Amino acid sequence: MAARGRCPECGSAALVEDALYAQQQLVCASCGCVLAEGLLTTTYSEEEHLEVAYSQSTGQKEQLSRCLQRGIRRVQDLCKVLQLPAVFEETAVSYFQRALQLPAFHLVSLEKKELLGGCCVFVTCRQHNWPLTMGTICSLLYAKQELFAGVFLSLQKELGLSVPALSLADLVKTHLSSFRLFQPSADVPAPFLEDKEKLVARTMGIVELASETWLVTGRHPVPVVTAAAFLAWQSLQPRARLSCPLARFCRVAGVDLPPPAHLRLKELLEILLGMASQLAWLRGFPLDKKTVVKHVGDLLQHRVFLLKNAFCQEGGEEQQHGAASGQGSTGQGSPVAQEKGCPLVGKHLRPLLPPCLIHPRKRLRSAAPSAPDPAVTGDEPISDSEIEQYLRSPEEIRAFRKAKAWS
Repeated sequence: MAARGRCPECGSAALVEDALYAQQQLVCASCGCVLAEGLLTTTYSEEEHLEVAYSQSTGQKEQLSRCLQRGIRRVQDLCKVLQLPAVFEETAVSYFQRALQLPAFHLVSLEKKELLGGCCVFVTCRQHNWPLTMGTICSLLYAKQELFAGVFLSLQKELGLSVPALSLADLVKTHLSSFRLFQPSADVPAPFLEDKEKLVARTMGIVELASETWLVTGRHPVPVVTAAAFLAWQSLQPRARLSCPLARFCRVAGVDLPPPAHLRLKELLEILLGMASQLAWLRGFPLDKKTVVKHVGDLLQHRVFLLKNAFCQEGGEEQQHGAASGQGSTGQGSPVAQEKGCPLVGKHLRPLLPPCLIHPRKRLRSAAPSAPDPAVTGDEPISDSEIEQYLRSPEEIRAFRKAKAWS
């Protein structure tokens, strides 16, 4: 809309009114000089039509909610703490934004919404084969693993995500990276220090041995890794470390001691004792659960041969059958088992079976016999509903009604 007058700078009469946001200006179209600023309208109704919303003036149609902003910052901070690549952060943020748009996460508690960002980071790391455990991220978020696992399963189901499982090798490297045994410090005595690569390699061998002897299947992997790391650490310098118990090792290493770790340690030592009985240069030496740790390196080096000769499933089955029939208490193995080289542990053959079958905690009780059903004589009353199940044709229905009318 042209206005009267001339520009004081160039003398042009091409003056126009230009609306910038909610404020109009009188501008020269030739040189761009601003002649006047402010509302040029004269009525209140005209001023109302000149107001422009902030979202329209900036081009931003909708603002992010506080919950979404806080969640994105939480995801970004968690990625920085874990020192994840930038592509991981972008993927985790996109998962979080998609999840908050789903109705399943609209009415959840604030605690679960805060854990949702951690679940997005956890899923991203697993998809990129980045070794991250649920316990590590729960410790960073001060969250319970049961609640975190529930949110994780909901996220995986709602978004249809494919989350690969963490391998034992990655779990060993991740778990041992948190140990405080690789750098000298005031809290770590000198005999406790160890080279990280040596400890990881020895622990990996013991974990593989545990996997081959049914000690990992169906169990939480962290207690197995903790017990394997303790044995590996002792075996690298047995003279100075055999007197150290598992609880003190975990305390100095700065890691939690899971309660089943003592049981996993006991089972690993039993496997090592069975394997050590097959080494020719150890048959003349008395071995127990402490002295066998000194020979862990040799046992792992000849693992395949020793497992084949030290354990046999056939002998274990025969021994169990003999014990069931009252003939397994003599302490003598069967000829077949002796030929195959199965060791005698506690005067019993040691089969290579899952521990739940060797030492069952709960024995199945036979159900009490139920009362026998009464004999069928043919005189039992039959209800109308049962009769209708057998009557299908109209002729049968008419015959039944006729018989019923006669009665």
